[in-house]
Amino acid sequence: MADTVAQTVERLAAARGISLSELSRLLGRNLAYLQQFVRRGTPRRLAEADRRVLAQFFGVDETLLGGTAAPEAPLVSVPYLTVAASAGAGQATGEERAIRHEAFGARLLRDAGITPAAASLIDAVGDSMAPTILSGDRLLVDRSDVALASDAIFVVRRGGELLVKRVRRDGAGLTLLSDNPDYAPLSCARGEADVIGRVRLLLREP
Repeated sequence: MADTVAQTVERLAAARGISLSELSRLLGRNLAYLQQFVRRGTPRRLAEADRRVLAQFFGVDETLLGGTAAPEAPLVSVPYLTVAASAGAGQATGEERAIRHEAFGARLLRDAGITPAAASLIDAVGDSMAPTILSGDRLLVDRSDVALASDAIFVVRRGGELLVKRVRRDGAGLTLLSDNPDYAPLSCARGEADVIGRVRLLLREP
């Protein structure tokens, strides 16, 4: 008998070694979201945008997560930049230029809330955002989205470093937060850090 969607999500999470609460955070949901879906059947179906993000994260066909086969959507060419955003102590920015372009479905970008013309693909380096983001993950960033949202992850330029952090407004400045408890919050005075864009999708090799 084929697995239900809930069983498939649970199996994929276990195989990847990531908890349902961590996956819920990746989706920008409350930490109990996927736990309730798997254990209680609430919601009855995954939201389309959530399903697409999970399918991309696990590297599986969306139909395994309850999606239906659809005609091919137009593709968008997204620049893959030379710079790496540090999920660690900090990564020197260097020159930002596209070394190549990769094709993404326009519908995937749209459902993830990404403005296609403002999309960039960069590498993550370091372990400060583990277990949510691991060194070597690729991050799809929307540079048009710099409005701070609760619990969202952003790419931030601080001095000569490019960082990937959760960002909280702290008076006139910003506080940069890591998911790894071994890393202390970073306080930035007004004008010391610039929000470059919001991390909308995470791509990880199996």
